Amino acid sequence: MKATIYHNPRCSKSRQTLALLEEKDLELEIIEYLKAPLDERTLNDVLSKLDMNPMDLMRKGESVFKELKLADKADDTQALVNAMVENPILIERPIVLANDKASIGRPPESVLEIL
Repeated sequence: MKATIYHNPRCSKSRQTLALLEEKDLELEIIEYLKAPLDERTLNDVLSKLDMNPMDLMRKGESVFKELKLADKADDTQALVNAMVENPILIERPIVLANDKASIGRPPESVLEIL
C-alpha cells in the first residue's frame, strides 16, 4: 500500500506520525511541504478528502494568520486556500493520504484509520 505524508520534521506530532507509518509495510512518500508547498489543486483535493473547509485546516496560532487577518476571511474559501498556498506554515500537520482518503496526525494514531 502507498501512503503520502505532508511532513514538517521540526514538528513532534509530524515526527511521531512518520515513525508510526514507518512501522507499517507501506510504500511511503514523504513531502516536506514547507520546502515543496502544495499547489491550489492539491490543497483543494486534500481538503475534499479530509472533508474540511480551509479554516479547519489552518494553524490559527501562526503569526502570519494574524498578520493577514484571516479570521476576518473565514467565509472566503478562495482567500484562505490562496493564503495556505502562499504560506504553507498555515497548514495543519501532518497530513497523511492513503486509500484515496486523508487524515491529520493529531493524535498520530488517527492516521491508522485510513490505512
